[in-house]
Amino acid sequence: MYQFEKRRSIRKYSDKPIDNKLLKQLLTSAEQTQTMGNLQLYSVIITRDKSKKAALAPAHFNQPMATEAPVVLTFCADYNRSTQWCMQRRATPGYDNFLSFLNAAIDTLLYCQTFCNMAEQQGLGLCFLGTTIYNPQQIIDTLKLPRLVMPIATITLGWPDEEGSVSDRLPINAIIHNEEYQAYSPEDINRHYTPKEQLPENKHFVEINNMQTLAQVYTDLRYKPDDCRAMSKVLLNTLRNQGFL
Repeated sequence: MYQFEKRRSIRKYSDKPIDNKLLKQLLTSAEQTQTMGNLQLYSVIITRDKSKKAALAPAHFNQPMATEAPVVLTFCADYNRSTQWCMQRRATPGYDNFLSFLNAAIDTLLYCQTFCNMAEQQGLGLCFLGTTIYNPQQIIDTLKLPRLVMPIATITLGWPDEEGSVSDRLPINAIIHNEEYQAYSPEDINRHYTPKEQLPENKHFVEINNMQTLAQVYTDLRYKPDDCRAMSKVLLNTLRNQGFL
């Protein structure tokens, strides 16, 4: 039986192809996930072609699995389809706004995560590429996404060719708040984060990056404020171009 507590991100895949029938079955079953107003405000682009994967790769900082995975799935927030439906049924859509984007983005992530859970239960390996919203315009151009369609998440998918490792997680008490949000004291932060900081792999991560703390790796290297602000501007401009602002 599949144990979710032991799930691993898989970045290396075998040459074994993914049967289209299985993929479609998983995508179909995932449709039963929660959705805003039963509108299913998402679409998914299936990429198998090597040249198309190569065209998408720069948007994902050329991570190897973006081209080496048998299948790349791009999950998109999609209000284009619903808008066309409304217009063809004598209804007047008004979904060119940020609220509509958020509704569609939430729908998309719910669908994506449900699909991921089901795929892993079948023995498939996958990796979530958070780079999708960093370089959205490149993905839009490559996949020819129309107005009111925005890429939200990318999954590389295949049969595993590595064991992978279980990522560390914060203790459950770090994220649970009973009845109302409880402020974190310095003691709370120490209790929740010290075990993570003391893991050999994280201590090594700090050392090889010439940092003093693990937190500095995130603030000064991985998610630098200037980079976040610059990518935020790109994201907002892309949302404007796609008709959501």
